[in-house]
Amino acid sequence: MPPGTAASAAVEQAQTPFSPAPVQELLRLFVKAARAHQLYLPNNPIHRSAIEALRAGFTPIWAETDELTLGITETELQWFGVTILSGDKSTDNIAWVFFKDGIRELRLLPGIQEAEIVKLLELVQQARRASPDDDDLVAMLWEADLTYVSYRYVDLLGEGDAEFPGPGTGSEASPDQIRASTEQAVDEVRASGIVRIEDFDSTLYFLDERETDYVRRELKREYDEDLRVNVVTTLLDVFEAETDASIRHEVIENVYEVMVHLLAAGQFQGVAKVLREVRTAVERAPDVDDAQRRGLERLGEQLSAPESLAQLLQALDDTPILPPEADLAELFDQLRPSALAPVFLWLSRIRNEALRPLLAAAAGRLAAANTGELVALINATEREVSNEAIRRAGALKAQAAVGVLGKVMTEPDAERRLSAAQALAEIASPGAFQVLERAIGDTAREVRITAVRTLTNHSYRPMLAKLETAVKAPALREADLTEKMAFFEAYGSLCGDPGIAFLDSLLNGRTLFGRRDDSELRACAAISLGRIGSENALAALRRASAEKDVVVRNAVSRALRGPAGVGR
Repeated sequence: MPPGTAASAAVEQAQTPFSPAPVQELLRLFVKAARAHQLYLPNNPIHRSAIEALRAGFTPIWAETDELTLGITETELQWFGVTILSGDKSTDNIAWVFFKDGIRELRLLPGIQEAEIVKLLELVQQARRASPDDDDLVAMLWEADLTYVSYRYVDLLGEGDAEFPGPGTGSEASPDQIRASTEQAVDEVRASGIVRIEDFDSTLYFLDERETDYVRRELKREYDEDLRVNVVTTLLDVFEAETDASIRHEVIENVYEVMVHLLAAGQFQGVAKVLREVRTAVERAPDVDDAQRRGLERLGEQLSAPESLAQLLQALDDTPILPPEADLAELFDQLRPSALAPVFLWLSRIRNEALRPLLAAAAGRLAAANTGELVALINATEREVSNEAIRRAGALKAQAAVGVLGKVMTEPDAERRLSAAQALAEIASPGAFQVLERAIGDTAREVRITAVRTLTNHSYRPMLAKLETAVKAPALREADLTEKMAFFEAYGSLCGDPGIAFLDSLLNGRTLFGRRDDSELRACAAISLGRIGSENALAALRRASAEKDVVVRNAVSRALRGPAGVGR
């Protein structure tokens, strides 16, 4: 059962007689012991330690109850309705091993841990390897004659279910009784005249479609499975079981070698799984010293190092057929923060367009998880890395980046200043607004417009003094219409009635020689008055409603329609 919230844990506790945690731990130990039983001989230390740990896992169970009953579905083992173990429909999942042979409930009694647990593990392994002609698990359990195990099963070839209470209860049938009842049932079927397909089978090894599909799926799964990953898993089991320093260092060296082969073969999903297993082994193994911990942790760091990652990305960029998207995503998710700079650099150089979105998504996840590293990369010497870090900082609204972006706003490169201004606009914090306020007087047109529009959208009143200076300065008269509109709209949004006199003089007044101001400037003044929207502002607009200049008259008409008209 995966960990959940405190509320869900309380509900599960209410459904079960005691906490499910000991049962979960027992089944985890059972799975590990089953794997050790499959891979090692009984005299192997790993095999012995796994069995001993499993036996010890029963102790807290028998302290609470005198019977452990597990319900079995296709993919889950349940205890009092609570899922304890789950997986997919494969022989790796113990629930499926029992379910496919008809077993729906398993009951374990005190004493199994010492007398019959090894035999039960053997039966599970036999069931995993069984062919269609072999006995199923029900038959194996019956033949094993276990004392501390009972089960309920369904007859997959008949109707209903049956319960085998286990030896020692006084209700089990003898082998002669079972054989006699089976022969009687067969005779009844034959006497009834029912035609059975098995009477016409051309071979003893005839398989129906369902069985053929099952064999095909299992063969494909077996061939698709990379044995090198299983080798690493086994090596890490040795790392956990053995505390001898020389053995552990040898394991680390072997894991490194397998990792190289996996990368060379393009088994990226396998590499990701190895890195996950390594982290788990470091956390779980006892008495891990600093050198051993560092040796295993260096696996992920080496993959994320600039040189190694550059080679990997170069190979991916050159290949005509990319590995599955899920494999690459799983690999990229295992990268360390040090991979952020190489990934940013490759985003600007990549040629394979199919790889670009995968790498961009990985960069986004890395940046979101490591904002400190992201902010530091804004000062990177490579411009491609720095520019990408600026864009990512804005997308993530990283307030920690405001100070560094403020320094970028003082650089001579106008494109960099614009990128920084756009990132500050996305961050939209008080500190970002203060930096953008200083950018109102920037030498680059796009930077000025970005700063003014951002601050206007957020009604940033502290910039009013700078706006008033800008709209009254001669320099704005030389600007293009877009910039004039941005500044006048911002001024009208913030100045209120105190600014009407100046705007009215631009719209309706005349110069010293009786001439009107520039049409664009007067139109901008009209839009600004429309932004103010007060009665005095509307009165100034009405005085210009009969204006002959088409540009000015259209601007006045839009302003009189209110903010909706001004925005069009």
